[in-house]
Amino acid sequence: MSETEPKTRPSHVLEDPSAKVVARVYANAFLNAAGEAGQAEALEEFTSFVDDVLRPNPEFARLLTTEVTGREEKLGLIDRVVAPTGSERFTNFLRVLARHERLELLPLILGETWLEHEKRAGRQRVIVRTAAALDEKRLDGIRERLAAALPFEPILIPEVDETLVGGLVVQIGDTVHDGSLRTRIRDLKDRLRERYLNEIQSGRDRFSHPEGN
Repeated sequence: MSETEPKTRPSHVLEDPSAKVVARVYANAFLNAAGEAGQAEALEEFTSFVDDVLRPNPEFARLLTTEVTGREEKLGLIDRVVAPTGSERFTNFLRVLARHERLELLPLILGETWLEHEKRAGRQRVIVRTAAALDEKRLDGIRERLAAALPFEPILIPEVDETLVGGLVVQIGDTVHDGSLRTRIRDLKDRLRERYLNEIQSGRDRFSHPEGN
């Protein structure tokens, strides 16, 4: 796993607009180091560390991720707490993050690792927003239509957005396909407004330049 990374970075991850990009780089490196056969086991250990160790123990999580704790102190924590029970691969991964002062990105890296793992398996998450909750039959119908239209197996994530009038909004990664009634009405209004403006302008042109003059 490469340890090459730019040294200059904002003082806090929330100020770093490229945090997600950085997390994705580490996610890919983590999966590549695990190999295809070991990805499931590696992901299980990573998930357990975040869900079962960091979240229930906020003081330990703070010590491990805060900038107040020095790099060598963090490495010492990893050696004392993680190394005795964790795999050598995962322990070394945490050491790399500690050396680059990226441990605060652990939850974000975990999320990106799951997304990349699913993508490599030919699956991808698709968020479907509707004004009201959908029953299983309708969700199955949407899933079948998306599977037929997309080059991957969709993992449907239904969400309720009460601001929608009707229809649905489909989000795949950063791309949003808005088929809601609210958006269709707004688009119709925009098209009508544009048509009326064009007709008014055309009428003005005919008035200003009457034929034969």
